[in-house]
Order: sequence, then structure tokens, then C-alpha cells
Amino acid sequence: MQSACKLISDTNYIRRALIVFTLLAAVATQPAAGQSFVIKDLGALPGGDYSNALGINERGQVVGYSITAGGNTHATLFENGVVTDLGTLPGGSSSSAAAVNNRGQVVGYSSTARGNQHAFLFEHGVMTDLGTLPGGSFSAAAGINERGQVAGYSSNLRGYVHASLFENGVVTDLGTLPGGDESEALGINNRGQVVGYSSTASGYAHAFLFDHGVMTDLGTLPGQNFSHAQAINDRGQVVGVSSTSSGYVHAFLFERGVMTDLGTLPGRNYSNAFGIDNRGQVVGESDAGTSPYSPHAFLFAHGVMTDLGTLPGDNFSEAVGITGRGQIAGNATSHAILWTREK
Repeated sequence: MQSACKLISDTNYIRRALIVFTLLAAVATQPAAGQSFVIKDLGALPGGDYSNALGINERGQVVGYSITAGGNTHATLFENGVVTDLGTLPGGSSSSAAAVNNRGQVVGYSSTARGNQHAFLFEHGVMTDLGTLPGGSFSAAAGINERGQVAGYSSNLRGYVHASLFENGVVTDLGTLPGGDESEALGINNRGQVVGYSSTASGYAHAFLFDHGVMTDLGTLPGQNFSHAQAINDRGQVVGVSSTSSGYVHAFLFERGVMTDLGTLPGRNYSNAFGIDNRGQVVGESDAGTSPYSPHAFLFAHGVMTDLGTLPGDNFSEAVGITGRGQIAGNATSHAILWTREK
């Protein structure tokens, strides 16, 4: 578990660090290169110079975080050209929003007055602490469905982090795969199916599907040892990332018991899938795996992976979520962005 989780942790850390410290060359609304999409810069909180999108709902509301004028990171809602600071839990200084459902309920995590990090639910202008597993000090929310069920993770009394379900004031431990000691839930659909990753007896992380009280190992791409599920649609299609025989990691689609390698953009080695809609369209990022790090967002549909391009003058983009109407939320080097299909 240590090596597998560290792989994703280090990858995300490097990616985010490079996003923060690379300057955006141009800010504009432009057509995506070669595509019938327009890319819109969603901006940042007043006085801040950085924002990041992490989720989108069918109403086109985008959530994530932005740097404030004071230099703190705050959970943020992007809607109709307005960037709204969702604040923090009482006494906290930082927060981040991870997902939003079609009722406008937002979930994520925030620091607290005690300096811990707790999962939150934001609705009707109020941020509510979702708590932790019994005896735990840490939690985070990663997904929410239309029933208000929240998937995420929490530390427990023994200090391990376990995938968790937050519902009606109760935090339920979803456990781990056999032999594992830690797990995280990263997505949930409207059927209440939860996906994420868990350590295994072998010490590597594997993607899981939790359904009707049972956590199932989704395995990896052929012959490999690591996978990580990140989103699930209402048809039960799961997307994420897995190690491959080439030594790189690739985006996958898991459906009807089979994990399929989605490949990469032409000339690139790495890909990662972050979102899927109910039509089976997948979004994520693909990169050459070289320095400097410069992935491009992709849309995978009908067996074809398409480069969604970047803002003018930029060399970075990633897509994190897609709606049934084809709106795609993602990020440029320093700002959250939105792709919208041209009419």
C-alpha cells in the first residue's frame, strides 16, 4: 500500500506544484484546438491569482478552490461568471470543495479550529462539519449523489484511513480489501455504489467497487499491481488509472467485469481518467511523461481519445468532470476552466 499510494500522492503533488508555479501566458475564451468546444477561464477569488476545479454538476455549477487575497485556500463555487467563496468550518483557515450534486449541495474538506481537517457539506449558505469515524481526527469528502449520500474517507481510532460513507449524521466505515489496512472512497453514483482504492495483502493499492455492503477488488490492467478508481456513473461504469506493462500508468474503463486500457493521446505515455458521464464519455489528462510536465485534457468517446487543447499560450490542461450536456470542467496552469460545446 505504501508504494502504490505514494505513487499517486507524489504524482498529484508534483502536478499541483507545477500548476501553481507555472505562469499562465494568456487568459481568454477561445475554441478548443480542432474541437467544437469553447474554453472559458473561470477566474479566481478577488485578490487571488490561482483557482482549481474539482467537480461539476448538470446545472453547470463548478466547484473547487481558489487562493484568497490573504493567501489562504478556500472552497469555491464558479457559476455564471461569478466566483463565490464558500468559506471554512468555524475557526478554520483553509478549505477545498470536491463535488457538487444537482441540488447544489457541495462537499469537500476544511480545517477546523483545532487544526484538524474534516469533511463538510455546504448547502443554503451554511457549511456543516460531517465529522469523522469514531476516535478519528481527520476526514474528507470526495463525492455526493442526488440522495445526499457522501463518499470520502476518515481516520479511525487506530489512526488508519478508511473509505467512509457520510449519511444522516452517521459516518460508516466501508472497510478495506482483504489484507489491506487503508482505503479511500473517491466517487459515488445515484445507486449508492462507491469507488476508490484500498491497500491489499500484497502491499499495493487496487481499485474497488463497494456495493450492497461488499467491497470488490476491480483488479488492474493485465499483469500489473496498481490501480485507483476515481469516478462511477449511474450505469456502473468505473474509470481511473492503472499501472501498465510499459512502466507507465494509463486511464482505464471498467465495465461488466473487464478493465480496458483507454490508451493515451498520440505521442504520449501517461493518462489518467477523472470523470465519466452517463453516456460513457470519459475525461482526464494525458502526458508524454517527460519534463517539463505538460499534459493536455482529453475526451474519450466512441473509442477515440481527443485532445481538448489549452488556453492560448498555455501548455497545460486537465479535465476533471463532464455533464450530460457535454460541459467539461477542468484546469489550466493557474485557473479553473470550462469547455462548452459550440452550438
